[in-house]
Amino acid sequence: MAAMPSIAATQAISLKQGNFMEALTEVIEVVNNHFWTFLVIPVLVIVGLYFSVRSKMVQVRMLPQMVRSIAASPETAPDGRASISSFQAFAISAAARVGTGNVAGVAIAISLGGPGAVLWMWIIGLVMGAAAFVESTLAQLYKIRDSTGYRGGPAYYMQHGLNARWLGVVFAVVIIFTFGFVFNMVQAHSITSALSTSVATANGGTAPWLAPLVGVLLALLTGVVVFGGVRRIAGVAQTAVPFMAFIYLLMGIVVVAMNVERVPSVFSDIVTSAFGIREIGAAGVGAAIMMGIRRGLFSNEAGMGSAPNAGATAAVSHPVKQGLAQTLGIYFDTMIVCSITAFIILVSNPAYGEGAGAELTQTALQANLGTWSLHLLTFIIFLLAFTSVLGNYYYGESNLGFLSGNPLYITVYRFLVLVMIFLGSVASLELVWSLADVTMGVMAMINLAAIVPLGGLAMRLLKDFNDQRRQGLDPVFTRDRLPGVRGVQCWERERVHRNDKTEETEETEAV
Repeated sequence: MAAMPSIAATQAISLKQGNFMEALTEVIEVVNNHFWTFLVIPVLVIVGLYFSVRSKMVQVRMLPQMVRSIAASPETAPDGRASISSFQAFAISAAARVGTGNVAGVAIAISLGGPGAVLWMWIIGLVMGAAAFVESTLAQLYKIRDSTGYRGGPAYYMQHGLNARWLGVVFAVVIIFTFGFVFNMVQAHSITSALSTSVATANGGTAPWLAPLVGVLLALLTGVVVFGGVRRIAGVAQTAVPFMAFIYLLMGIVVVAMNVERVPSVFSDIVTSAFGIREIGAAGVGAAIMMGIRRGLFSNEAGMGSAPNAGATAAVSHPVKQGLAQTLGIYFDTMIVCSITAFIILVSNPAYGEGAGAELTQTALQANLGTWSLHLLTFIIFLLAFTSVLGNYYYGESNLGFLSGNPLYITVYRFLVLVMIFLGSVASLELVWSLADVTMGVMAMINLAAIVPLGGLAMRLLKDFNDQRRQGLDPVFTRDRLPGVRGVQCWERERVHRNDKTEETEETEAV
């Protein structure tokens, strides 16, 4: 109730100024602040700590096994072709994770929350790693077969695990809107913004026609890929993600090496401002926590219920393998890529107080490496954002398939995504980020409400996985290893591979 007067007052002031879009943005931001402060952040922390304790810090102690998990070869899909491999599923989720949240999102977090936002970004990534493991393991357990391999995600474990299809429908609608539409607007805007900065630097001014032109070209390029299906998306992601990450990390390492004498003071600023020991700019500890967690969750997606949609597509011998592989994505995204962005900015003495987005990172690189680096970063941002668009699109398509198998709906969805990409290219920065925060928080709350009661199954699967490893076996799961658990659609006893030796087992009845 306390939020209502603030919302009304904000709206009235802005409407008097005759600017509807500013009024809408301000109202959404007021709602965001209350929503995240009093609900989303406390729930995220409690659930993350709960699963960390129950799993005995699986996100830390099984890091070596995470690396091994992404190397497994996939089985043959129902259509006779290779299924999505563990690495390809990891690449699809990394394509969605490693996007402009790592460049623009981190920059906004530092600008508005100060250096302390970086520490809170690390903390939420580490804590929520356990939740990421649980959600992707459950997605594997409750996945279903389709013509090209497997499909699954939170909507599926809500229906088959909780016997609550209605909740799965709600989640599916929210994720379609969040990833297919809103997040793709964010990515499109970041591409346009980066290109505008490059053009302005090269020509000394901006072109009013650039944003709509970029929007049209980006929509066309996206259409070429998404109309090719999940295998084409996986192929593009598998190729582009390692390449763009390597180039970006290399540039960041060079910048840090050039300013190595500032690294100790940067660490000091991160820690002292995170706990309010020292305020930098206008950013106090509250702003640092809020921006670090919000931008961190946007970047790594831990607990949101998005990555499990990609994780479920992998053909692996045990659900825990993909749960571990997807957890590795948290480290890759937050601890490596986001950290490089943070240090590129912080060693360059940024100005605080303005949500500059990707331009702040571009300016920092230009100051250290020259104008050429700004243009190269523009290309990297394009690849980051474009592969994120593809990953975001797939999350929506997978959940649309949960709602209906009608091919017409998929076609309509694809065209709507292309329209939203164009709109994102010409929309304001504040509006698209504010919308992203709202829908992201709603989606996370729905997903966390499902994985908490189902989390015990993930712990049983983890125990089964480790028991087999202690016996010297390559862990293989069949659904009879979880007696009494109903709703599992796959994982029958069939030809399985154990320690590179094939053994024939009998088919069991469906659970």
